[in-house]
Amino acid sequence: MKHSPITVSGVEVTPLCDAVGPMGPAIRLPLAEMFPGSGPADDPWVLHFHCYLLRDGAGRLTLVDTGIGGEDSPAAGWAPVPGVLTDELAAVGVAPADIGTVVLTHLHSDHASGAVTGGRPVFENARHVLQRAEVDSASGAMSDLLTPLKDQLHVVEGQAEIAPGIHVQHTPGHTPGHQIARVGDLAITGDLVLHPVQLADPGIHYAYDDDQETAARTRTEVLAALRAERATIATAHFSEPFMRL
Repeated sequence: MKHSPITVSGVEVTPLCDAVGPMGPAIRLPLAEMFPGSGPADDPWVLHFHCYLLRDGAGRLTLVDTGIGGEDSPAAGWAPVPGVLTDELAAVGVAPADIGTVVLTHLHSDHASGAVTGGRPVFENARHVLQRAEVDSASGAMSDLLTPLKDQLHVVEGQAEIAPGIHVQHTPGHTPGHQIARVGDLAITGDLVLHPVQLADPGIHYAYDDDQETAARTRTEVLAALRAERATIATAHFSEPFMRL
């Protein structure tokens, strides 16, 4: 699904639609259970799996998140595999080797599995930026995913500039080391916000947040700050990638 880019502070931001579909039966719950107290309709929750390509004025390329990966991805048990991220990149004239920096908002399988295929990094020339808390808490298949990336990991703690004009900010709760990416007044939010009901009430919990209380507190604080600056958010799972707060 093609989405149009926007330009923020001299950086072109292109949404890439890796996949569209509902959660699989392994983890699917009614929406009212997924977001307790929200009372959303009981229709299936169709997720859009967005990654974002950032191209600065010098042509340097940063990719935020790597999608769900191939048929054998750790996400295969619940997400619509395979993802088509490399096809989306090719459609805008970018090869994986062109990417200089990859920001992984967190190590959930629909955000990070596309970083590795066949035991090798997909983005062979890219630093892969993660928060220290996320690396330290990684386990299972996602810990295994870090092994092929070990020589390309760029581990940060808290707020950091990871490319000219591009920053990351630690936003814990969904996972211990969840982070968002900032470009000017744009925030690429990962899973800080999962569903539009959380924009109306950031205190609404999400069933699959690692720490629901911390996630709600972080979401409330970050969204309030973003609204104060009239920022735009670029979301991972809404149908439309960009939304002005």
